[in-house]
Formats: sequence, structure tokens, C-alpha cells
Amino acid sequence: MSNMFRGTGVALVTPFKEDLSIDFDALAKLIDHVIDNGVNYLVALGTTAETPTLTDEEKKQILAFVIKHNNNRVPVVCGMGGNNTAEIVNQLKTYDLNGVAGILTVAPYYNKPSQEGMYQHFKAIAEATKLPIILYNVPGRTASNILPATALRIANEFAHVIAIKEASGNLVQCMELVQNKPAHFAILSGDDNLVLPQIAIGMEGVISVAANSYPKDFTNMVNAALAGNFNESRALHYKLLKGIDLLFAEGNPVGVKCALNLMNICKNTLRLPLVTATAGLQQNTKEFVDTLKG
Repeated sequence: MSNMFRGTGVALVTPFKEDLSIDFDALAKLIDHVIDNGVNYLVALGTTAETPTLTDEEKKQILAFVIKHNNNRVPVVCGMGGNNTAEIVNQLKTYDLNGVAGILTVAPYYNKPSQEGMYQHFKAIAEATKLPIILYNVPGRTASNILPATALRIANEFAHVIAIKEASGNLVQCMELVQNKPAHFAILSGDDNLVLPQIAIGMEGVISVAANSYPKDFTNMVNAALAGNFNESRALHYKLLKGIDLLFAEGNPVGVKCALNLMNICKNTLRLPLVTATAGLQQNTKEFVDTLKG
């Protein structure tokens, strides 16, 4: 089951119009752009989608739209996490998840639970759904780190907990997960600039921000690495590295919306508290995007 999420998943942005309503036409264009350029699956309602600023109704509309427009071309993962365990369990029971291939659920943020609290949180989620579950560890955002022992405890207990998106940036922690994981459990990257070395140590892919804007080169880099063609993968990695750094220079999805706007895929609009890229970042991103056009 974990092979479904091998390769490149893309954490889709949520395009907004000038009035900050959801731009579904741009979302359709983005979905076609990433699928046509080789991504293996879509992630709706991840962090990159500005989910903290979306209403419950908007989240349901976006998920339904992504599933419908995707039209079974690739699997769709739904981001469903938070720091109120009971609320996530309730969402799993009340959202229409027909057409959803898996759930991506982030470590509880702000509350800073203990490892036992983290385990109990994910256990409650695992008991509330039969859908495949991808854990999401991103200490830079959550102020809490799912330690390998905790992630592996959940994975060993529940066969449908099939992967972790590991965005600690800590390669030693990544190695501990790879070395000790059960066979059904995939270790995925959450750090676009580290994917190449992470695949070299045994990770199986990525849930990516950069695959919104640079899907072809990025997925080719991942596929080459997974096939053991590290010379080819390395060339693409260094081709993209500056562009990836620019995506995160002022936070996510500030950079990627700037790039997508330059590619005429969506407007460069974000909801507060996020603001558009500075003039300097926009100029640097334009120069990078122009180099890709050759």
C-alpha cells in the first residue's frame, strides 16, 4: 500500500482571486500542470494550501473540486490534522472522503504534547478511519518533534499508517526511521532541497512544494534518484536548488505563489497573515524562472 505514495506528491497551493475568494479556474490549471508534468499524486489541504485561513466550507469545496477535476488520473491525499484531536476525529467522520486515497495528518502544533500524547493523538485518528494515513512531522512549524520511536510505534500498531512525511531536516533522524521501519511503512521527505540525499539513504519520495512550480524537472530528479541514476538526479538537483531556496526565502507558499504567477498559473494573492513576496524576491524568482525557459 505504501507504494501508492512512492515518488512525488505535490502539496497544492490554494489560488485566490484579487478579492481573496478561491480561484477554481486557476486551481484546475494547476492540477493539469502538475499531472501533465509527471507528479504521482496530489495533496489537497496541506500547509501549502493556506489551510489555517480557509473556512470549513471552503475546505470541503476545495477537496471536492480537486477530486472531481483530477478525475481519477492520480491518487488524492487530503490534509486533515490539527491540535484538537476530537475535532480531527469528527472531521474524519463527517467529511465526504469518497475519492480520497489517504490522509496526511500533521503533528499537533502549539500545545506541545509529550511523545505519549503524540502517540495517543495519532492512535485516536487511526482508530477513526480505515483510510491509509501519512503522518507529518514538521518541527519547524509545530514546535514538537515526532521522535522515530513514536512514529514507529504507531506504524507497527496500525497497518494502515503507511508513511511519514519527515520534514525535520535531520538526516540522522531520517536514517533511524529508514533503518527500523516495518516493511509497509514508507519514509517520505518534506524538505525539497534534501530529497536527493534522502533517497540515497533509503527514503521513498517526497511531498513537495516545488512540484507546484517546477513539476517536470522535480519529478524527473526524484524518479532518477529512485532508479539509482544519481548523476542524472544530481544535475537536476543543482539546476533547481536556487529556485527551491527562493520558494522558501520568505515562507511557504509566498515563494511558490510568486513563481506560479510568473508562469501565468495563478494570481500572486495570499490571505493574511501571509503577504506577497517582496519586490526583491519577485525579481530573483523571475530571473530564475527565465533561466528555466532557456
